[in-house]
Order: sequence, then C-alpha cells, then structure tokens
Amino acid sequence: MNLHLALSKIRPHTTSSLEHKRHLQKTERSPTAYFAALLTTLDGTLQNSESALAFGEGDVLPAELYLLALVTPFIPAPVIRGNLNTILSLTSPLFPSLTNHAPPLRSQIGLYGSVIKALDRSQLEAQGVRQCFASILQLSLDPRPKVRKRAAEAIKDILSSPPTPLLLHPYGDRVADWCFQLEAAEIALHLLSFLRPIIPTLPPSSLSAIVTLLLSLPRLGNPFLSQSAYSILSDLLSAPTKDEDSSVVSEIPNILKAVLSSPPPKSDAAIAPAWLGLLGNVLIAYKDAEPQASAGELGKVWKAVWAFLESSDATIRKVSCQSLALLAQCFTPEFITPAMRELGPSEPKSALGKIVVQTEKAFDSLALARSMSELLFVVSALVSNLRYREEPEGQTAAEHLLLPLVQKIGNARTEKTFEHKEAADRVLSQAMATMGPAVLLNALPLNLEPPDRQAGREPRAFLLPLLAQPHPSPLEHFVSYFIPLSERMFNYQQNAESENRHSEAKADTREAVSAAFSQMLSQILYSQVELRSFVLRALKVLVESNTAIASQDQVLLENLPAAVRTDTISQEQAAKNVDFLRNQAESWLAVLFNVFGSVDREARGMVGEVIAAWLGIAGEAAIAQAYRKVFDLFRQNMKNTQLNHSSTDVSSVVAMTQDILVLILPYLSTHDASGLLDAILSKEVLTNPDNGVQKRGYKILARLVEGGKVSLDVESMINQLDGFSDGLCPAAKKDRYQLYANLLPSIPSSALHIIPSLIPEAVLGTKEPSEKARNAAFELIVAMGTKMAEGGVVKRDLVDGMDEDGAGEAKASIEEYITMIAAGLAGATPHMISATVTAVSRLVFEFKDVIPKTMLNEIFSTLRVFLSSANREIVKSTLGFIKLDTAAASSAVPALLGWAHDHKNHFKVKVRHIFERMIRRFGFQDVHSCSNGEEAAKVLVNIKKRKDRAKRKKALAGSDVNDEGTSKKPTTGDAFEDVLYASESELDDSDEDDEEVAAPTGKRKGGDFAARLRLDDDEPMDLLSGAATRITSTKGSRRNKHRQDADHFKMDEEGKMLVEESDTDVGGDAEPDVGGAAYREAFTSADGFTRGQGGRIKFNKDTKKRRRENAVEDEDVEMGEAEPIKAGKKRSEVKLGHEFRAKKASGDLKKMGASTHTHTYL
Repeated sequence: MNLHLALSKIRPHTTSSLEHKRHLQKTERSPTAYFAALLTTLDGTLQNSESALAFGEGDVLPAELYLLALVTPFIPAPVIRGNLNTILSLTSPLFPSLTNHAPPLRSQIGLYGSVIKALDRSQLEAQGVRQCFASILQLSLDPRPKVRKRAAEAIKDILSSPPTPLLLHPYGDRVADWCFQLEAAEIALHLLSFLRPIIPTLPPSSLSAIVTLLLSLPRLGNPFLSQSAYSILSDLLSAPTKDEDSSVVSEIPNILKAVLSSPPPKSDAAIAPAWLGLLGNVLIAYKDAEPQASAGELGKVWKAVWAFLESSDATIRKVSCQSLALLAQCFTPEFITPAMRELGPSEPKSALGKIVVQTEKAFDSLALARSMSELLFVVSALVSNLRYREEPEGQTAAEHLLLPLVQKIGNARTEKTFEHKEAADRVLSQAMATMGPAVLLNALPLNLEPPDRQAGREPRAFLLPLLAQPHPSPLEHFVSYFIPLSERMFNYQQNAESENRHSEAKADTREAVSAAFSQMLSQILYSQVELRSFVLRALKVLVESNTAIASQDQVLLENLPAAVRTDTISQEQAAKNVDFLRNQAESWLAVLFNVFGSVDREARGMVGEVIAAWLGIAGEAAIAQAYRKVFDLFRQNMKNTQLNHSSTDVSSVVAMTQDILVLILPYLSTHDASGLLDAILSKEVLTNPDNGVQKRGYKILARLVEGGKVSLDVESMINQLDGFSDGLCPAAKKDRYQLYANLLPSIPSSALHIIPSLIPEAVLGTKEPSEKARNAAFELIVAMGTKMAEGGVVKRDLVDGMDEDGAGEAKASIEEYITMIAAGLAGATPHMISATVTAVSRLVFEFKDVIPKTMLNEIFSTLRVFLSSANREIVKSTLGFIKLDTAAASSAVPALLGWAHDHKNHFKVKVRHIFERMIRRFGFQDVHSCSNGEEAAKVLVNIKKRKDRAKRKKALAGSDVNDEGTSKKPTTGDAFEDVLYASESELDDSDEDDEEVAAPTGKRKGGDFAARLRLDDDEPMDLLSGAATRITSTKGSRRNKHRQDADHFKMDEEGKMLVEESDTDVGGDAEPDVGGAAYREAFTSADGFTRGQGGRIKFNKDTKKRRRENAVEDEDVEMGEAEPIKAGKKRSEVKLGHEFRAKKASGDLKKMGASTHTHTYL
C-alpha cells in the first residue's frame, strides 16, 4: 500500500490543512514533504501548549501523532537518520504523558517502530534511542491488549530488520536478557504472547536459556501457561535451523527428558494436545540432528504417545495419532533393519518389532475400539514410512512387517458391520502405493470372477480404484495379470449378453511394451471408447515420468507424485526407456493422429496432450515426417474445399489438420516453419468461408510469430493481413488481435508508422460481443502503447490518410499514441466514438503514472463534453471513464446530475455510484458545492441519507461499519473490469441488508462416549478378537430398517434377492378408485384437454387457480379436535385474499430504485 492510498481514506477529514500548506508552499506531494510539514506542525503545537498537553478527543496533538505514524513507514531511511535529533527532541518526552492515553500511545509506538527500523548501527547506540526502545519493550507487557499488541509488533519489526551488514539486530541480546528477568507468574501470559513471534529473530546463543525458561513454566500449574510453553517449543523446534551447532539442537535431550517426565492426564484436553505435538516435533528435530541418538529414544516416546489413543476425548486421540505419524517419519534404516532380520513368531526384541506387534494387538483390542479410525491412520503412516529395502530388488519393510496387518484390515473391510471403511481404504491405498499391486493383490485377491463367488470368497472390487495412483509395480505384472483378467471379464460379459443377462465389471518398459502389447493398446484406442481415456493417460504418464527421471529436471520431478519420486528407477534406466520410446514415437504419433481425427471436438484435449508428450521425445526425422503427412493432408483438403464450397465434411478435416499443426508447431525446424507460414498466410485460408478454418489459421500464424523461428517482414505481412480484412469472420478476430500483438515487438523503432494503421481495428474491437475478443483488443491497444512508450520515430508521411500539412517525423511517446487514439473522437458514427472513449479509458488506467498531468486534464475536459451527448452509447462509455478518474470529476457534477434520474442502461445506478466514490474521497460538502440548483442537489442528499441509514442499521446489528458502509465484493480478476463495472451500488440496489442466518450446530448426543457394542441376534461374540467389527457409534434403535427387512429374503447363488409373490393384495386397505375420476380430471386438471368444434383439441391452461385447486384436492384432510383458545386472545379472522399475503414481509413490494410500489390484489 502506498502513501496516497493510505491518506485517501482520511484526507477529507484530517489533512486539509496540510494540503493547504503544501499548496501555498508549492511543494511536491511526496512522503518527505508530508513528514516535514507534520514535524513543523507538531513543533508549533508543543510550543503553544507547554503548560498542559491535551490528548483528548478532538485535540490536535493525537491527530498529529497518528499522521506521523501513518507517514513514517514511507519515508526514505536517509531522511529519518538526518532528522533523528528533531524526532527525539519532539516526541521522546511525550512517553510519560501518553501512558494514560492509549490511542496516541499506539501512534507513538508505531512512529518509533518505523524510526528505529531505519537507523544504522551507530545511531542505535544513542542514549535517546535506547531509552525509547526500552519504553516500547516495557509496553509489550501493558495490561491493555491493543497497546500490548502494537508494542510487540513494533519490537518484531525492529528485530526483523537489522542494519546492514549485520544478520542479527544489536537489540536482540537486550530483548533476551529482558525476558529472563521477568519471572513473575502474573505477567508470564503476556510474556509468552510476546515471545512467540520474536523467537526467530533472537540470537541463537540466547535460545538455550529461553528453552530452560519455557520448560520451567509448566511447574507453575497454570494450564494455559503449560499449553503456550509447549506450543512455543514446538514452533521453535519445527522452524528451519541453518546452524547445525545451534544451541536448540544441543538442548533437545533435555527437552525430551523434561517433557517425558511430566505427562499430562489422558483426559486433559487443554495440555495434552500441545504436549503430544511437542513430542512429535522434538523427535523430528532430533532425527535431523542426530539420527542414531534419536533412534534410541524413539521406542520410549512411541510408548508414551500411544497411551493417549485410549483417551475418551476425540481431540486428544486425533492429536495423538498425528504425533505418532510424525514419529513414524523418524524411522531410519538402522532402526528398521533389526526388525526385518528377526525371524520366527517369538516375541520381538527390536523397538520397531514391538511397535508392529503392539499395533496388531490394538486392532483386536476392545480398549482401543473407539479409536479405530485413529489407529488406522497410524497404520497408514507406518506403511508410508517403511519403504526401505535392504536390496534394490528386495522386499520393502512394509511388506515384510505389516503385510499380515494390512491383510487383516482388508478382510475387515469386506464385512458389512465394519464402520471405518474410509479409513481402511486409506490404509489399503497407502499399501498399494508402497508395496505395489503385485504384492497387495497376492495377499488380497480381487475375487471378481464367478468361481470365486461360488467358493464363498468376498469380492474386493474396492481395490480397483486404488490402482489409479502411482505405485512401484513392474509393467510386466499388468501384462500378465490384468490383461488376461480383462479378457476373461469381457468373455463373461459376452456370455451374459448372449443369455439375455446383464453383467457389470468394475520400469521394465523395454520388456513389457512389446509389439503385441502396443498393437493391443492401439486397437483399444480405436474400438473401445470407454477405455480410451485410461490408455491415453497411461501413454502420457509413461513418457513424462521417464523423461523427468532421465533429465533430473527439478521442475519436472516436482510434478511427479511423491510415491514415484521416493521409489523410482535409476537415471540410466530412465534414459534407456526414453531411447526405446523414441524409436516407437513415429508409430505412436500416426496412431494418435488417427484417434485425434476420429474423436469429437470436445474429447480432443486429452489426445492433444498425449501427442504433445510424444512429440517432446520424438526425433527430428520422425517429427519432420509426421509434419509432412499432416501438411500434405491439409493442402489436399484445402483444394477440395475450393472445389466443393458447400462441403462441411471437408472443412472439418481441414480444421482437424490445423489443430494437429498447432500441436507440432513448437517442434518444427526453421525450414518447415517458414513453409507453413507461407501456406497459412494466404487468401484461401484467412478468408475461408468456414469460421473454424479461418480462426485456426490466425492462431497458427500467432504461434509461429511468437516462436521466433521464422524471419518476418512485418510491414509487408501487416499489409497482407489488411487486405484480408474484408473476409474476416467474427470468430477469428481474437486470434487476429493476438497475431498483431505478437508482431509488435518485431517492428523496428524507425518503422512505427505501421501502428496507426492498426488503431481503428483495435479500437473497434473493444466493442465486440465476444469477451475474449474484447480482452484481446484491449491487450493489443496496451501493447501498442507500450511499444510507443519505448521510443522511436513515427514517419507521418508514410501513414495512410495523413495530410501533407501533418507530414514529417514525430517522436514516439505515449502522449503521441493517445493523440492518435483520440482522433477517433471525431468519428462519423456513435459506435466509433464510444469505442474510442473506452480505448482512451484503458490507456489512462494502464499508463496513469506515465501520462503528464496536463494531458490528463486535457483528456478529461475533452471527454466531459460527451456527457451532454444525446447518444446513450457514448454517454455510457464516458461514465466508465469518469469512474476511473473521480479526482477530476468535480467539474462534471452538473452534467452527471442530468443523468441521475435516467433508468435506462442503468445510468441512474452508475451515476449514483460515481457520486458515492466522490463523497468518500472529497467529503459531502465539497461535492454538494459543485452542484447547481436545489433539485439536482437532492440526489446527493439522498445518497448521503442512504449511506447514513446503512451505517445505522449495521451499528444496530452489532457489526463493524467500514468507511464504505458495505462489504467488499469479489473481484473479477481484471483490474480494469473491476474499476469500470464492479460496484456496490450496481450490484445491490437495495438499502436492506441480507440477514445472515447461522446454521444451528448440533452436538451428537452421548458425546465421545457414543461407542457401543453391536448385538447380532443369537450369534455369540468373541471380545478377544475382531472387536473392531463389533463396535458401532450409532444407536441401536436407529439401525437401518431396510437392512433388517432384507434379512428375511432369500438370496440366489449370484447374490440377488428373491422375492416371493403372493396372491393376496398387500394394499387391501387402499382407497378404491373412483370410476369417473379420470374422466372428470381430463376436463378440470392442468394436464387435461377438451375438444371444440370439428374435434379440435384445446389443452387446459396451466393457471394458478387450477394448480391450487388440484393441490387442495390432493391433500388428505383429517378431522381432529379443535385446539382450545387461550384466554385473553381473540381468534384471528381469516380475511379475503389471505393466500396472497407475503410470507416474509408486510406486503409484496416492487422496488424501483429508491421508491417502492405495492402490488394490489384486492
């Protein structure tokens, strides 16, 4: 935020005297000028009030301090250093007097925060500066929250900006020593809030003492102190440490010992989460510093954190599982290897072996049944962090240690009574990513085929979606397992359809991608549409993953999933795979080109991405051959279009070949790119009757120019394009504008006479119906302005249509360019004038900091005349320009008031919003004084009343009212569009505020103790094993009744439900149908009809009355006992027309601007 934006909010009320003084002195409006004026004003105020300083509301001194605090951050550091003595002499004596006045005290703190931050090292040792810093440091423990917060922010900003060339601020040691002297318990809370943000800025030598101080706070017995101390220690340990010999690292064993010695109760929801989080961060930091030592403490810490999984509080259980996940990240190869070498079912001796056994027992433990989702989260973390392999081709540690547990979770997932299926799916998904499908599907078969169902094995179709993620599995397994499986499932489907039944079925690259396998994939791409997207995605991943690993490009590697980056092939293997795929690129490109031409236009995006991936690895010869084939097809079909003008099929083929040429463009040689440019830059393409062919032609030209592979004669090319303008279709305008924008950088500075020939087309493009075309036209206008601002020469005698009087050379500049654009204001049509005003508005918005002030005033005075135009299109564009520059709009107030009562084209709302912005900036009185006549001024009075009314409503509702009185609206992403069209008044024409109704938050009855045992009829329950499938969190009375009813029906061998029909009518008590009801309904209902003379059918009108009568007839009316009337209340009498009464208001109102009109029914 700059200074002028900061002052714009308060300038109408506070800085008018400063502005007047600056105007009289004729000084520049700069931060330094404001700073000097404020110091002079402050000096005068202090001299006039030496006897008593006034800090009350409405006094001058607090306002001056506020403005100084606002301006000082924008003052250059040398200016502050040069005026340090003046600042100290004027403001430092005010600290004692400001103690009891919080608002000016905050301004004083902000002032010195900016001043001390700008000083050099020698000035920081001055006595006055040190005393002021000490005062601010003491105020960081002030009992007033806002003062305390402002002081802490100032200290943080000062310590974060050390004087050059120091890395740490000299005051850091002083702040640390000051913290150690504060041992009183009553101020410890404020001290912790102060320490949290500044710890990273303190010198490393003081962190050891700070850690000791934080570890002593939990002994005071205050829960909040303990929680804050643990939280700050966690932040300190989780922060990146540049110095390996940091004192914090040396204190980790002491921290760990102190934290483990004082565990909180399992039910303490205040301290336990912070304590658990600290343990996780301590071990992570310990592992990074000393991996061997951290492995020795890991088992002890795991045991301490594991105990909190049995807590009755859900928050504690959640934090404990997150802490265990952090501990799992501390597994090192030295920690994992002993567990992998243990043999037999005997009790494990290694720490990791004990962790695995403990986790397996917990899965069947009744004590941890309520923590099943957290337990599954821990299992997922264990699987994720056991990717280690003793040998490159050996088993992962997860497969060696956790496969039985994963298998048990997969079996529990198939049981209908298991409620944690989502958490189980996360475990299985992580196991798929770590172990691979070959291992997991061997332990948990899919069981999708009929023989498996006949044998009673539960199907595991839920494993199929998990295959979509990256996983370490040889491609050979896919060829040997899934391809035969898909063939068998296809045969089952064919057999089922022949029997009138319905069925449904849900690296080693060089060896696996054989000729037969590639041929099969090609056939799938051609024939099986439902599998096409999966094959295309696989072909893309195959190329991109090998290319990224072979090149070791960090950008490409970061785009790969984490599982691929962790367990990947070597760089040499990836390079060999890329060479192998490069040899197949020519064949695959031919297949992909055919598929691209056969699919619909909406589905070509994915095919295009795969083509681009294979083009990236293809050789030059393969690319050249593929290009020649496509280019020959393009030329052949272009000739056919000239022979068959009405053939749409040929035109679609031409457009398809152009799309492929766009994909090949980045990889073409210079020779081929030049030939393509000559072929596309022709009348047959750029004036083609087919919109798609013409549009793609301009797109190819724009890409060729942007690529820079072709040599261009810009002037000749623009002249050619100008000759094709008569046959230009609207769909191609966007790409034509982009082509012009790409050509601009190639125009030499001595040939800028080309730009005026482009201006009329670009200006008219700002009025195109297509938003993309308008944006492209605006970008072209800005690009031409940027080119002119770079300098050069405009030879006016070479400009078309230039009179001899104006011949000569002109220096290129943004002023000259705006003058060229403004020539359109003398256009013959209102459309051209309106487009020119819009173009000038965009240029003023884009180059407002470059255009001289005199020219801005001239532009405004010229465009202001168009407010009196009778053409609405011109006035609409002029109103948009005035919204850009409300600072100079005071002279246009009378003209604006003339449109304040016009409802067409939203003129009234636009004008009102302009006045609202002017009032916010200059104040109501200044704007009101520019109006002529009382009638016109009523509009301004109405606007002021509306804003005041809105503020009062929000104040009564208890909400904060900002200066604008309305909430900030979402932006469109384009700054120019936001200024022109986004406004509160245009979007909301009502004074009423929408009532925000907060959704009631219900709490589950029973809280965290809602876990219960499920009773299943007479089946015995084993509480020693399988407890996870016997626990439910729902009430027994709410059990799914449909599932209970389904148990009474028989099942066939395929799992389908058998329903036996009975002869008796189940709905015997139903009301009998009336014989004449259908006949009567044909005449009376909204869906009926009647026949007139000659047998003509006349359908009934769907009126409100008929729908209401039908609704009344459909209602079931029950006669009940009348409710007793309470004493003292009269029975409300039903009035005629009560059905038309509004439900949420006192009547139906139609809003017309600021007035309302009632709909009268009776």
